[in-house]
Parts: sequence; C-alpha cells; structure tokens
Amino acid sequence: MNQPRPRGNRASFSLPNNATVGALVAVVAVLLGFLILRSVSGDSDVGGSGTPIETVPTETTLDPTAPTVTTVPALTAFKLQIANASGVAGSAGKLTLEMQSLGYVTQPALNVAPGTPKRNTTGIFYLAGCEDNAQNVADRLGGSPEVGAMPTPVPLETGTLREACVLILLGTDLAGKTVPGATSAGNGTATTDSTTTVAG
Repeated sequence: MNQPRPRGNRASFSLPNNATVGALVAVVAVLLGFLILRSVSGDSDVGGSGTPIETVPTETTLDPTAPTVTTVPALTAFKLQIANASGVAGSAGKLTLEMQSLGYVTQPALNVAPGTPKRNTTGIFYLAGCEDNAQNVADRLGGSPEVGAMPTPVPLETGTLREACVLILLGTDLAGKTVPGATSAGNGTATTDSTTTVAG
C-alpha cells in the first residue's frame, strides 16, 4: 500500500489588513500633496526669496497751511461785449473801460436793440463753452446778476456779438457804479477795437 507523501511546508503569507492599506494610501497622498504645493509655490515666486512681499499703502497728508489753488479762466481767452440796457447814458462805455482796466478783452460798448425792455437786473449771457467765463465776469461785477445762456436773437443794436462769447446787458442795478478793483473809469466810449465805437 502506498503511503501518502508528506507535503512540504508552504510558506504562508498573511494579507495586510484594511487599516494598514488605508494608512499607507494616506501617507502617499500627503507626500504627493506636499510635493505638488511646493512646486506650485516655487513657480509663483520666480526670482524671489520665498518670502511673500507685502505692499503697504502710502498715506497722503495734506498740508492745512497750503493755499487752496483754484482755476480761474484766463481773462484774455475770451472777448466780452457790454451793452446798455439800463437807460443810463454812458454807463456801458464806463463799464467797458473798467473791465479793460481789470484785464478783460472787450469790444466797443453798444446799446440794446430798439424795443428791448429796460433791465433792472444786469444779465450776463454766454455762448456754449463760455459758461466759466461768464461766471468769472459775474463774480467780478458783484451784486446778484442774472447768468444764463445767450438769448436768441442777440438783443444788440448791431444784431451780432461778433467775436465775443460773453454779453453783459447792463441793468439799472449796476449802471454808473464802479466795479470793485477797477483802476480807471470811462467817458462813455470804448476804444479797444478799430471798428466803429458806439456810445453806451
């Protein structure tokens, strides 16, 4: 009778348990994550020392003793037309010469067109683009003049402003009064232009 052959001893390998596999995967993931983040931060810090640069906002301090700068339109950048709407003879010519003495470029004084009603309040009117110039003139004259867009038609005896972009229709409120700071007074005519001068 054959005797059974003894079987050789087989090496037995124990399979790792689930906890060990999970721990190994976690360690590998952490290592990969660290390497990836290091690579990304190294790319964003090209040529740097590795230390992030902090930008500090600079503060601007205004000197309370510094004078306030205001922009004033150049007086020679526009022409001014003065017309007598007050009925006071010679008042537009007088104002024209006073405005000249203050540095304004004026055209000869005129009267308003026939049939234009007498004005109690001086009006300062401007063409488009001359708004700031008109306000400058109003501030110089003082009082409470009316400031507004140029009426149509232009209420002058000549019917035209020629080169002026600001028109003063002198009313009784300012007629015959001297403009603050003016150094000369006129005699009713203005001689700033070689064309015909009309008494104001």
